[in-house]
Amino acid sequence: MPINVARIDDRLIHGQVITTWVKNYDIEQVLVINNKVANDKVQQSVLTMSAPPGLKVLVFGVQEFIEILKKTTIKKRTMLLFTNSIDVDALVDGGLPLEKLNVGGMRMQDGRHQLSRAVSVTPEEEQAFKNLIAKNVIVEVQMVPKDPIVDLKTLLS
Repeated sequence: MPINVARIDDRLIHGQVITTWVKNYDIEQVLVINNKVANDKVQQSVLTMSAPPGLKVLVFGVQEFIEILKKTTIKKRTMLLFTNSIDVDALVDGGLPLEKLNVGGMRMQDGRHQLSRAVSVTPEEEQAFKNLIAKNVIVEVQMVPKDPIVDLKTLLS
């Protein structure tokens, strides 16, 4: 299964994702996995329009993607894009084989505490990260590919 990058970035598809991650890994398709976006046609069209020509963008809800994984083999060079660790944890529980998760931006909002300059979490998101680490998923914080990698384990309390 050619999932080349699994990334959490609450901004989803934006310049940094397109110019660095997609190019760096020669990504052919970006799969956005998020229930809210899957139910928002306007946001879906914005995501699709923000992608450069030739880059396929598809949006799925979490459970919908779990069902797709059971029946379909991903053949294109793929980036999975999430907004939070809870969705990633649910997918791994649902059968997604994931070795590594890249964490870019999770903005500071009410009810969140900061783990690093770019990563803030709710208690539930922090627990989901701990769950992923316990399932032997390597979780790395890195904004762009040229930045140093920080092991998220070192940031958790």
